[in-house]
Amino acid sequence: MEETARQASYQAAVQLIEWNRYKEALSEAQRLLGQDPEDPDTMALIGKIYLHLNRYDDALRWAGESLRREPEHPLAWFVRVGVYYENGQSKACEEALVEAQRIDPYESFYYYMKANLLNKKGKFREAKEELLQALELNPERPLYLATLSYVEALLGDDAASARLDRQALRQDAEDPYVLLHLAWAARSRGDDELDETYMKSAVRLQPDDKQFQDEYLIALQRANPMFRFFSAPGRLLRRLKPWQIFLSWFVAWVVFKPLVVAFIVLYVLANWGTKAFVHVKVFGWRRR
Repeated sequence: MEETARQASYQAAVQLIEWNRYKEALSEAQRLLGQDPEDPDTMALIGKIYLHLNRYDDALRWAGESLRREPEHPLAWFVRVGVYYENGQSKACEEALVEAQRIDPYESFYYYMKANLLNKKGKFREAKEELLQALELNPERPLYLATLSYVEALLGDDAASARLDRQALRQDAEDPYVLLHLAWAARSRGDDELDETYMKSAVRLQPDDKQFQDEYLIALQRANPMFRFFSAPGRLLRRLKPWQIFLSWFVAWVVFKPLVVAFIVLYVLANWGTKAFVHVKVFGWRRR
């Protein structure tokens, strides 16, 4: 009877986490820990709550306490990997992922994390393979579909990227992180209007997050007609192979040197001018 009550309290804390009611979940988990101070499940759960609260030192400490009592606790390993991932500790994250995936090879989020780590290294094809593994385990998760849309855009397959965009939106059009990845995908495809639309919705859902604020400003700048005009040649060049880019710049420099210099100057002015325009439009004439 007592064990049944503990399980009910544990599930209540899990449900509170799913509802983003982290402080209530923490109170419930701490009450459970008071009943059994050596329970690794509750310790790992507390670590997960602290991870959601961005209190990474506390999350890592509680995950460590859980692993000290149960070295292969799946949730504790998930928390440890999550802390390293969110802190940008790529090497530590990659090392922890090896052990975490050995313990829980069916956790699809690990493949998503690996894909993002590979994206940062420019290894887009390897990232795509990891995302396909994630989708094999969790076929309809919109975050994975949106991230794969972004990767396909980076690989130059705009048709596949747009198709995945529609799939992700059908699953969830109100998840800010889904919208963020779809904005990046649209940006990579050169669709600045869609980029702005997605980021406008994303920042509405996540208004206090600096990353979302910064990305929204970038989207606004890129949608500016002046910026789009002067950045058009750069977008074209990005679709060429390295040797083609070098040859194009060499020919342009030799044949149209004054025009190239003038264009570069105008591009720099347009970049900073549109950035200032967007800043004033959003924040007014005050310092950010």
